[in-house]
Amino acid sequence: MTGSAASHVLPVLPVGIPWVLAAVLALLDGRRRWVGLLAAGGLAASLASLFWLASVVLREGPVSTVAGGWPENVGISLRADALGAAFALVSVGVILASLLYELALGVRWRAFPALVLLVAAGLTGLFLTGDVFNFYVFFEISMTASFILTGYREADYQVRGAFVFAVVNLLGSVVFLIGIAALYSITGSLDMRIIAQRTDVLEPVSVIAVATLIFAAFFLKLGLFPFHFWLPAVYVGSHPPVAAILSGALANIGGYGLLRFGAGIMPRELELGSTAVLVLGSASIIYGALQAISRRDTSEVMAYSAIGQAGYVILALGVAGPVGYAAAVVYSVVNSLNKGIVFLAAGLRGPLVGGAFAVGAFSIAGVPPAAGFVAKIAVFKAAIAEGPLLASLALVALVFVGGALSFLYSFQVYQRRFMRPGDGGKPGPRAARLLVAALAALVVLLGIWPEPLVSLGEAAAAVLAGGSG
Repeated sequence: MTGSAASHVLPVLPVGIPWVLAAVLALLDGRRRWVGLLAAGGLAASLASLFWLASVVLREGPVSTVAGGWPENVGISLRADALGAAFALVSVGVILASLLYELALGVRWRAFPALVLLVAAGLTGLFLTGDVFNFYVFFEISMTASFILTGYREADYQVRGAFVFAVVNLLGSVVFLIGIAALYSITGSLDMRIIAQRTDVLEPVSVIAVATLIFAAFFLKLGLFPFHFWLPAVYVGSHPPVAAILSGALANIGGYGLLRFGAGIMPRELELGSTAVLVLGSASIIYGALQAISRRDTSEVMAYSAIGQAGYVILALGVAGPVGYAAAVVYSVVNSLNKGIVFLAAGLRGPLVGGAFAVGAFSIAGVPPAAGFVAKIAVFKAAIAEGPLLASLALVALVFVGGALSFLYSFQVYQRRFMRPGDGGKPGPRAARLLVAALAALVVLLGIWPEPLVSLGEAAAAVLAGGSG
């Protein structure tokens, strides 16, 4: 395949493979093992194509195409850069791990594999599109499939969680759609690059209201304080692999959206609101950590932990600049892996799972040699780069205190769940335990050899700092 042909095909593969396969598997019984394995194979192929795409993007820069060979502004515009590739890679990776986990336990719904593939297709399309309306369409695809998944296994508390998630999804979608419509009305375009160019020359007052709507929608999706009201009920009420998908993959819509629309499309408005962003991030870190310490149920602790961890991403985003953006990307990737580990491990027992959970939990706290240490260091660097000495010291102190609180609740969970003698309960399928251990090994590997992750974060930051939407 020539370089030109590859550039047209590459961005389509990660979206097209799960999309087509989901349509096929929706007609089949997903409870049959071979159907689930076929879905896992499709996700693995999508993940492999994303690795290929990421390597091309890092070497040659962003890759653009229009799916199906349609004219631009008619077909689905795809534009892959380092930022989108980073989020797509980690999201599809967590989704694949969650699907394999459920295959080891035994799929209970015939539609489960197809729904998981739809989530993956929606997320990869969202991360790789260059058009804000297509972003919204992919957003809705992934959110709708996720809403159905939250009711998986049909326990009463899971159905309640699904209802809460549906209401929040509808609210966020309406706010975001209004923001997109307003953005189109003032720029006359849906292309992210053109919008970025046109908003830059408009009066700030005409863009601030639009930015506020769009940022609020992503704050809600990320579960940032005080937009977090829905998150504990949904995460706690979800089956472990579903919770891992929601927290480790779907929640990335919030972080990615803020980076893409804030830093990439409306950086001036993000800078104007940087104080508010820093305050929200700081409040989330402290609130999430304190609430996590006060809880005893593992899933509930991890749900509130997710609120606090989102605060670090927002903190780095508020600092802005190449250092801040790179820290936000690195932290988002590591946080996705951490949440995938702890939510999947929460449904298992045994020393191997205990060790994996410890890696994930202490990575959340930023303890070396886990990748969380690298992510915390990146946020430290961003805090130091804030500018005024007092502001930098305050942010550094906040990151340190947040890390200490994270260590405390992580140790509490580990002690309650894995250190009590005679804890009881079956250890769970061996394949599921090995899968969680493999994720933990990956987190340790990224902590020992962080160069690929850091390089990807810096490349993504360069895209954003250059104003590329």
